[in-house]
Order: sequence, then C-alpha cells, then structure tokens
Amino acid sequence: MVTSERVLTSLRRGLVEFCALAILRDGPTYGLDMARRLEADGLIAGESTLYPLLARLLTSGLAESEWQESDAGRPRKYYTLTPAGRDALEVFENSWIPLRNAVDRTLRRPS
Repeated sequence: MVTSERVLTSLRRGLVEFCALAILRDGPTYGLDMARRLEADGLIAGESTLYPLLARLLTSGLAESEWQESDAGRPRKYYTLTPAGRDALEVFENSWIPLRNAVDRTLRRPS
C-alpha cells in the first residue's frame, strides 16, 4: 500500500543532500543547527539522520569541516560548502526547476 509517508520518504532521500548544501551556501553551519532547520522543514526525522549525510558530503568533497570554539560551551564542528559543493548545488538548482515544473504540469493535466 502506498502511503503519504512512504512517498515523502522516497522524495526526501534524493533531495535532502542538496537542501543541506543550500544551507551551507549561507555560510558555516554546525551540525545541530542544520539538523534543526531540516527537521523543522520536515526534510529529516532527526539529527541522527543528518550526520551520515554530512559524512558523505565530506567524503565526496562537497563540504569541509573545522572545529571552532563556542560561547555556549564545548567546541562545535562547523561545515562549509566547497567549490565542488557550490557547483553541485548549482547543477541541482538548474535541474530542479524544470523537473518541478514538469511534475506540476503533469499533475494538473486532466485525466
């Protein structure tokens, strides 16, 4: 049986990486802050799902990280977008808009 949760899970799987890159485009971000933003938008279930994604972004060279001191206590690991990550995000954005428009047109067509 197809449920809305199953559909959303499938859609999120391919998109959340690029949403994370979009957040990093705004500047250095620490993991928990990114997780909260993505969770608030319904793109991830919780912070535990973000860290494997961040590890993949680091391994693929789309992001980099460094530890920085924090006013709130212990140091935080901040993630930043690399030039390769910026290029990947640009390719995604150039692909996403036509794809989104095609899906919207298809869904609006009368049967």
